[in-house]
Amino acid sequence: MKLKLSLKGLFPILLAIIAVCAVLTIIKVNLEKPGNSQPHFLVMMKSMDPQIEFWKTFEAGIEAARKEFDVRIDMQGTENEFDVGGQIRKLEEALKSKPDAVILVAADYEALVPWAEKIRKQGIPLVIIDSGINSKVANSFIATDNIAAGRKMGDVLSKLVDPSKHIAIVSHVQGSSTAIQREQGARSGLSENFKNSVVGTYFSNGSQERAYEITKKLLSERGDIGGIAGLNEISTLGAAQAIKELGLKGQVKLVGFDSSKNEIKWIEEGVIQAVIIQKPFNMGYLGIKTAIEALRGNKVEPIIDTGSEIINIANMYTSENQKLLFPFSNP
Repeated sequence: MKLKLSLKGLFPILLAIIAVCAVLTIIKVNLEKPGNSQPHFLVMMKSMDPQIEFWKTFEAGIEAARKEFDVRIDMQGTENEFDVGGQIRKLEEALKSKPDAVILVAADYEALVPWAEKIRKQGIPLVIIDSGINSKVANSFIATDNIAAGRKMGDVLSKLVDPSKHIAIVSHVQGSSTAIQREQGARSGLSENFKNSVVGTYFSNGSQERAYEITKKLLSERGDIGGIAGLNEISTLGAAQAIKELGLKGQVKLVGFDSSKNEIKWIEEGVIQAVIIQKPFNMGYLGIKTAIEALRGNKVEPIIDTGSEIINIANMYTSENQKLLFPFSNP
């Protein structure tokens, strides 16, 4: 009888010891988990090339949102957007850290689909920015409406180029959604005079040097090229370099994308006639903000169009366009 009483008396003590051990274990796990007080977001870029000003501006938007929402950011990516396999390998490795949300700039329209689906199956919120994929699995897609932006480019070229001339398309990475959609938009935006006068498409593979070589060879061999559509910053800069070097400024009309310092300089010099600018700062900022909302379980917009504008020598100095050209302030 005494033994039974003894065990009965020890039972509450044993329960208390077990409870204390459980609490201590939880505390230990939480202390060992880095950045436990902050959400951990993986930002997977398709290019970390420091020479591309578009991505520098995008990163400024990410940083502004990081400070505002107190998020821990792990930003990774390949050196150039042509390395699709490299982006997939980096994404696979980074997912092992179990981020709370993923912001993805996809290097390829098809190849990243299985990975996007894997992320969502794991219950991780996914926001895709700038370059989409052939799937609607993401919580939200934030980007320029590239077909509409390309259409603006086609319309501008139609007004600038002699109808007897041809228009060449110098693009960036074959298979990326931005390249596909901008070309589609540019072709549809051309007037009837140019529907059968398009030369190309030529792909620079994310290299300014390659875009320069392509354009220089093309213009040296063909005197019937009156206009060039440069479908991203790198392609535009390479084409502009070739036009200037060959002394064809003003004779070959160049309409490009984005708004780097060199592009602005060449608009002022008359080498580039216009650029279609995007809003990469807003993309970065809204990417983090939208991921926060999705993580909290709030409804987010499935598609957010950040817009595009035509910038030329006539309107580049307006106060509104100066803000777009130098967008280092909160949206």
